[in-house]
Parts: sequence; C-alpha cells; structure tokens
Amino acid sequence: MSIDITGRSASEIAADLRTRIERGELSPGTLLPPVRAVAADLGVNRNTVVAAYRQLAQAGLVEARGRSGTRVADRTTVAQEGYAPDTVLRDVGTGNPDPARIPDPTAALARSARPVLYGEPVIDPGLEAWARTWMTEQLPQDDVRITVTSGASDSIERLLAQALQRDDAVALEDPCFLSALHTVRTGGYRAVPVEVDAEGMTVDGLRAALEAGVRAVVCTPRAHNPTGASLTAERAAALREVLTAHPYVLVIEDDHFSLLSRAPLRSVIGPGQKRWARIRSMSKFLGPDTCLALVASDADTADGLAVRLTPGTTWVSHILQRLTLALVTDPAVRADIEGAAEHYAARNAAFAAALTKRGLPTVPGDGLNLWVPLPAPASIVREDLMRRGWLVREGDPFFLTPERTGSFLRLTVHDLDAESARALADDLAAASGASRPSARGGRIEA
Repeated sequence: MSIDITGRSASEIAADLRTRIERGELSPGTLLPPVRAVAADLGVNRNTVVAAYRQLAQAGLVEARGRSGTRVADRTTVAQEGYAPDTVLRDVGTGNPDPARIPDPTAALARSARPVLYGEPVIDPGLEAWARTWMTEQLPQDDVRITVTSGASDSIERLLAQALQRDDAVALEDPCFLSALHTVRTGGYRAVPVEVDAEGMTVDGLRAALEAGVRAVVCTPRAHNPTGASLTAERAAALREVLTAHPYVLVIEDDHFSLLSRAPLRSVIGPGQKRWARIRSMSKFLGPDTCLALVASDADTADGLAVRLTPGTTWVSHILQRLTLALVTDPAVRADIEGAAEHYAARNAAFAAALTKRGLPTVPGDGLNLWVPLPAPASIVREDLMRRGWLVREGDPFFLTPERTGSFLRLTVHDLDAESARALADDLAAASGASRPSARGGRIEA
C-alpha cells in the first residue's frame, strides 16, 4: 500500500498521518513507509521524519517495532484475564483462583471499619509494620519504603509513569503476563521482549534489552504467568550481575504469587541497584476483588510513586488495608492459604502427568495455570476443543515476538473434578493428534 505523506515539518507530517488514521484511511497494523524513504520523497531531513513518527508514538497512534518498522496501533481491547462472557462451554482458560479457596472475610471485615479522614497516614500503621518484615525478604538495601496501591497492575502502571516518558523502552518477559503487556502498550512505552525459558528470564535476553536502551525491566521471579517458570538461584545471580552495569534502570520485581508459591524467592534486585521496586498482590490468595498490592522500593521511587497517587484520593481504602492485615495475620487464614497452595500445585501436577501419559509432555511449573506445548497449531486445537465443549486460551496473546506464537495453550484446571479432568485430558490429546484418547475409566488423581 502506497502512502502519499505530505508536510515539511515534523508537526505537519505527524498531523497528516494523524488525520488519515483518525478517518480510518490507515487501518490498524498498516506499515508506515521507512523514515529514509519519506525523507527522500519530501526532501526533508531524516530526523524530521523521526520526530514526526515519535509524536505519533507518544500519542499512541503508532507502534515502533524496531526492525519490523512502525505500524498503525491497534486500539482494540487487549486480551485480559477472566471468564469469557455468555459462553455455554466449560471455560478452562480463566486464570482465576478457586473461589472455594479464598478466605471468608466476613468476621475480619466487622473489625476493620472506622472513619478515616483527609490528612491521616496514607498507609495503615499496622499493615506497614507487618509489610516491612514480609516485603523486605532478600533485599540488601537499608532504606526500604512501603507503598500501598490498588493491585499489581496499578503498581506497575504508576511505577512506570513516575519513571518513564512515552516511547521509552521497557523490558518485558516473552511470553508476558497480559496485564503488564496491556499496561506498557496503553502507556505508550515500547516493549522489548526478553525470552523466558524453564528457569525464567534469560540472561542473554536481558543483556540484549539493556544494550537496546531499556529504562525499566519487569521481571517475575517465580510462578511466571503464563509459563509457571521460577528463577533458579544461579539464574537470579546471573541476572543481578548483568544489572550491576545499569544501576539506574528501574527494576520491577512482580512477585504476584508470593504466599501461594511452591518455589523459593530468588530476587534480581542487587545491592547496587539504585531504582527498584518489589510488588506483592493480595489477589491470588485473598481474591481479585481485594484490589490491594504492597510495594517495597527505594526512597526516590517511593516518592515518585506517591506523586502518581496524588491525583486520586492519595490512599487505598483503609478498610481494605485493615481487612488485609486482619486476614494475613490470622493463623487459621494462613493455614487456609497454605492449603490452597498445596491444592493448586497438586492439581496442576496431576493434570500435567495425565497429559504426559497421553503424549503431550507438560511440566507443571508454579502458579494457577498450566502452560501446554502442542504438536499442532493452537488455533486448530482450540477449535476442535470448542466442538467438544471446552473453551481454552491460546498462548498467542501472551507473546511479544510473533514468530514464537502458535503452539501453546494456557489452561486453568485446578477446579476440575477427577472425571472432568480425565475428559479434558482425553479430548486435548485427541484434538492435538498426540495419541488416541485413553479409556474414560483411567484415573487422574484429584
């Protein structure tokens, strides 16, 4: 498609393209001409076109994709976690915790309400005291600040906003947690993929991203979503070593699974890191509607985060804060959380073993989900499973690098009973052509 761009200045070129995009003349995904070609056609300096494209990127109208060029941004809704609405199929792609495993907050809620007025401390003192011990695990820094936000995604959005400008580059795991990818894209930042393997974020991938000039790194130390990978001690040490040469890059450690994780924490935040933050959300073990996350960070990052909170009410509901404190310090609730952790791990391990027996080798990893590699394209397997009554989630939306997509499913199976688990394992094996389905009478441990 030929695009006849007009204009002599950066603002004129950007305005011409913006008008075409807003009128629908340039559809999402349309590749803009190379900078050099536009400069030659218009008889302007190459830097003028670069500035025009940057203006469009800062407005969220185009996406710069490195060697893949600059394309018109797709403003459709990015895939998110949760149930598919209005489906009659059995949904095993939700990414949700088991509601039966979420502690009942009724009794604690009755003890959590009191009037809070403007000017009171932003953080409940009791929650801050408890968090200061829990959040500082393996942190070598002395001056640690605690902030409360409305969930992990809110934390990441505000942390990036206080440190970056539009079009700045952010290193994200590839595949990537959907909400982190959504936050980076809607914020107008450039996502730089860092490949994830069985031990988590790769060292070569991080090194390449830092060399490409990223200003922030978002890393999941354990229970990576979607793969379930957790950093080994050796991998975490190697990542810290790479980061030592970049002390002012903002390192965000998203320890979202925390109390439910079966893997030990291996932190990537080293003693020389000047800008860093660790996030722990309550949503996996206290329920998504808790809408609360704790952030431990250096003082400057905490100050910037506080500034990003001021446009709102400056604090997260103290009712939620005190409710969270009451629950996480209750021995009975902590026992329930530990039981939930064992439940998720056991169910995922049993289903992974069942798939492996049926010719689909699967490693359970850590977290709420299973990452299942397929011998056939995921889109074909998904359609076949829909005909069999299942709704699954393809792996494609989680990838930043298009050429890596097409052969994975992410399944949420921890709430299936034994019979349903057998049926899904059989149907998945048949749909993928891995093997003949086994007899329905076979046993999958619950």
